[in-house]
Amino acid sequence: MTDTESDRPLRALLVVDVQNDFCEGGALAVEGGSAVAAEISRFLGDAEYEVIAATIDHHIDPGQHFADEPDFVDTWPVHCKVGTSGVDFHPDLDTSRIDTVFSKGEFSAAYSGFEGKNPEGQELEKWLRAAGISDVDIVGIATDHCVRATALDAVQAGFVTRVLLPLTAGVSAATVESALTEMRAAGVHLQGRDGDDAPDGGAISDVGPE
Repeated sequence: MTDTESDRPLRALLVVDVQNDFCEGGALAVEGGSAVAAEISRFLGDAEYEVIAATIDHHIDPGQHFADEPDFVDTWPVHCKVGTSGVDFHPDLDTSRIDTVFSKGEFSAAYSGFEGKNPEGQELEKWLRAAGISDVDIVGIATDHCVRATALDAVQAGFVTRVLLPLTAGVSAATVESALTEMRAAGVHLQGRDGDDAPDGGAISDVGPE
């Protein structure tokens, strides 16, 4: 190994919540979710990462996270419940390169992948540290909720963090704009379609799949 190779940053990809219930036809569908699943799979064909992890909502009884009359801010319709097909990865997502899966929200609300644990009981931050990771790229659903929360926690934990916006889908233009502003302010790098940093004020059409 050359000095250049040994000094290069080690990068991980985090695939956030690409599950049936967050895609078209699901209990809490995000427009463009199914297309994002397919786009991520195409991206994975050529992508080079040290490790790849996925996160999932994995609800058993998350208490007030579920509501019969949800406000779609703090409370939500029943979704991604263990034992239903909604919790499964979308069939268009190629999971063959995913090294491990972090489940979150079994008994409480959880948005960030850093709140989850994998089957070995490891938390995401510790797993990334053990792999020597310094940089993370984040893709998935939804830009303005779990992608946002995961990115903010990644920066807080000290990782160089980038969100690949073309490989995300958001709930609404207003909440996506707010999330992008918050992520930028926190130090998250937002990559647009051309591979460069996304400009300020990008509309939801700029961040969904083509």
